[in-house]
This record gives sequence, C-alpha cells and structure tokens, in this order.
Amino acid sequence: MTYQGSCHCGRIAFEVEGDIDEVMECNCSHCSRKGFLLWFVPREQLHQKTPESDQATYTFNKHEIKHQFCPDCGCQPFGLGQMPDGPPLAAINVRCLEGVEPAELTIKQVDGRSF
Repeated sequence: MTYQGSCHCGRIAFEVEGDIDEVMECNCSHCSRKGFLLWFVPREQLHQKTPESDQATYTFNKHEIKHQFCPDCGCQPFGLGQMPDGPPLAAINVRCLEGVEPAELTIKQVDGRSF
C-alpha cells in the first residue's frame, strides 16, 4: 500500500510504501512531548516530494536520527537514520499520513528514556 503524507501546512510532502503492522510509541523526552507514533521502514520505501533543502533537521542525544521538520509549521513528519545493522531507514510519524486512524493500530510501547 502507498500512503500520502505531509506536514501540517503541506510544504513537506511524501509517499511511503508498505503495510503498517505495528507502530512505536516512545517515552523519551523528544517523542513523548511531540506525541509521535513511529513506523519504521527501509529508507527506499520513503519517496520525498519536497526537496531536502526545503526541510529543517533536528538531532539530539546520540544524533543518530535526523528528524526532518517543516520550517514553516514546525511539524515533524519523519526522521532518517540507520538500522542497528547498517541499512538506511525512515521513521514515519503515522499521525502525518492521510487516512490512517491511530486508534486502529497496534501500538508498541518503547522505553526510550532508558536508551
């Protein structure tokens, strides 16, 4: 399945391919404040419609994930990083996907405060 996604104002637009089996809700200081529900996919499944030069990037802690956000509305629709064994991945904020109802998803709780 292909999902359409964007930030709140639409400046950052993207498509992502795959089936959402499970999403992660992390309790770290960043994710919990922003209410992220993250779906991790191989990087090649994310197709950005907006040039990276139109996006801003935020990193924290170990600086392993590049959280992409809109410089206009501040919304963070996805982050870019690597799997523990090396391949590139995308962490999709499913709250930014059209037609996805978070209440219908399987949500895995992750203790990111302990990382």
